Amino acid sequence: MDDSESKETLPSMSLGDHLDELRGRLIFAIAGLLIGAVICLCFGKYLFKIIVTPYTSAMEKANLDPRFLVIQPSDQFMVYLKTCLVFGVLVSAPWIFYHAWSFVSSGLYKREKKFIHTVVPISAILFITGSLFFILIVAPMAMLFFVNFKIGIDFVQSGMWSLQSYINFILSLTLIFGLAFQMPIGIVFAEKVGLVKISALVSSRKFVILGLVVIAAIATPPDVISQIALAVPLYVLYEASILVCRISRKRKKQ
Repeated sequence: MDDSESKETLPSMSLGDHLDELRGRLIFAIAGLLIGAVICLCFGKYLFKIIVTPYTSAMEKANLDPRFLVIQPSDQFMVYLKTCLVFGVLVSAPWIFYHAWSFVSSGLYKREKKFIHTVVPISAILFITGSLFFILIVAPMAMLFFVNFKIGIDFVQSGMWSLQSYINFILSLTLIFGLAFQMPIGIVFAEKVGLVKISALVSSRKFVILGLVVIAAIATPPDVISQIALAVPLYVLYEASILVCRISRKRKKQ
């Protein structure tokens, strides 16, 4: 933090003010999410086809029946709503991240608040990129792995996977990948406000690699493809974060 920033005073807000700010931001964010979900309801059938394509494609390649098993009468309706809700998050991501970072900025210095205007669109882009990366690239490979995996015993595999279980699996990992891709924002923000130094980021590479592998193993199913597909991009984003921090510091010195 430079001298000009040290002379500034943080905004004085009581706990009640912070809670009111949080409540207001949550209301606006949820309203935007609901609007995005309603828009996606109009295209729900097409979005559902995108979600089930990794499964149907893998089953067809394995010469198995690509149909789903519907256990409860409400299964189709619920997976339809869940699909539209998750895609609603993607559609309204810029609005949601704007209010999330606006709440964070209420406790920052004026110069630090300028960083928020750059963070919001980048956060939204990274979230959408991470989510689509899973749906379009990781999910097809993971489904093919699960379908072709054999444990060495004979059993009848009809292809009738539970519709509810599959949709929950895909949609939860879609959000996990989107949130995981927010890591560069957190790193650059922490370096910007002086919570971490570039030298510490560089010297911690080996620990970061280990941590990312552990996080990927916990956040994804127990298959190597999903774990590697999450850990490798995250490490690339980590290195990109260091590069961005260096460029930012260099420009600040100039």
